[in-house]
Amino acid sequence: MTKDMTEGNVLGLILRFALPLLVGNLLQQTYNMIDAAIVGRFLGTQALAGVGATSSVQFLVLGFCTGLCSGFGVPVARDFGANQFGRMRKDIFHGALLTAVIAFILTTGCVLLCPWILKMLSVTEDIYGNARIYILIIFLGLPFTLLYNFLSSILRAVGDSRTPFLFLAFSACLNVVLDLICIIVFKWGCAGAAFATITAQAISGLCCLIFIIKKVQILHPKRKDCHLQPVYVKEMLVMGLPMGLQFSITAIGSMVMQSANNGLGSIYVSGFTAGMRIKQFAMCPFDALANGVSVFCSQNLGAGKIKRIRKGLWQGVGVGFIYGLLIGLVLIFAGRSLSMLFISADQTAVLDASAKYLRCLGFFYWSLGPLSVFRMSAQGMGFSGRAIFSGVTEMIARTFVSFAFVGTYGFTAICFADQTAWVSATLYITPVCLMCLRQVTREHERQQAKIAD
Repeated sequence: MTKDMTEGNVLGLILRFALPLLVGNLLQQTYNMIDAAIVGRFLGTQALAGVGATSSVQFLVLGFCTGLCSGFGVPVARDFGANQFGRMRKDIFHGALLTAVIAFILTTGCVLLCPWILKMLSVTEDIYGNARIYILIIFLGLPFTLLYNFLSSILRAVGDSRTPFLFLAFSACLNVVLDLICIIVFKWGCAGAAFATITAQAISGLCCLIFIIKKVQILHPKRKDCHLQPVYVKEMLVMGLPMGLQFSITAIGSMVMQSANNGLGSIYVSGFTAGMRIKQFAMCPFDALANGVSVFCSQNLGAGKIKRIRKGLWQGVGVGFIYGLLIGLVLIFAGRSLSMLFISADQTAVLDASAKYLRCLGFFYWSLGPLSVFRMSAQGMGFSGRAIFSGVTEMIARTFVSFAFVGTYGFTAICFADQTAWVSATLYITPVCLMCLRQVTREHERQQAKIAD
């Protein structure tokens, strides 16, 4: 159900909103590991390699979908906070229309370019067949991915993060069941794993749609709202495209870094892979907290409550910074033990590599709190175009370290590529977000002066 975040305890509202997002992110990470285990256990290492060979391009395309739909939710949250429900319904209509158009363009383009994408990823011939059928089906399911992400975005925009989480949880469990059925019973191989994924995604999207139709009347565009207006199209694209591109640009930097690491040998590839899984788990609270602060900022911007925006922003940064310090200590002192969740104790060289990677990350995890919250808050205040350059900064930093230092310093350079990206992006986004806050403050003061006159 809807939740007004313009009244009440600031930090309590943000944390209650962020909690379902956090659990959902952790659940998604858990599912990804189970999915890989099912494919590897029942189809073999070649099938697992085929599925994993396209993971970077999946991250790029699906990240674009997630960012795009998150951007479409920003005007919805702003107008909901301002009690401008007519404008909000127009936002939803135009967002839905653009999502459908982009789904068609993106799906068609990815399907047609599939052979070129596999060639660009240097997929070897022995796993080409598995990789092609898997990624092709994932691409065909992009409309379902966009459906769920758009509907969950507008639900979160009106303060409901619980319902999308419940449907995500159901989808993840269903995905595991369908994996087992399609792979073991129907023996569809990698195609079965992909079919299970898009089927579960489609069902979660349809569940969101049915819930909105039956339970959330305020989100139903009326006939008078369903007229194409260029000003709304422009606003939605100005918010959505930069956020989608930011996810994709960040993914490009990660792809370059992973490619550089792949040239160092199997020990470092395995150590890096295990460390990455732990890193992704540890980053989930940053994403959830930043999304909570972003929606909070959007709603309060609409309500004209600038002081609450400032308070929520700094409290969010503080929570993120403290969590970053604490989880950093865990990675520094317990990274090797955590790596043993994925690596057997007798593989000491791989364990050493994973522990080194996590230990180096741990010293800089504090930077992710300000980076995540400031970036998402700038977007929530309507400055997606400025926020995108933090992603560009990350990409440039990772690419620079990968090309300039891996050849000389090897895996040690890989261990500091992420931190270089985080600190560089934080140094950019911190003053930018504060300037955005000052700008909305001045705009609010001008509006108040006009009202007084």
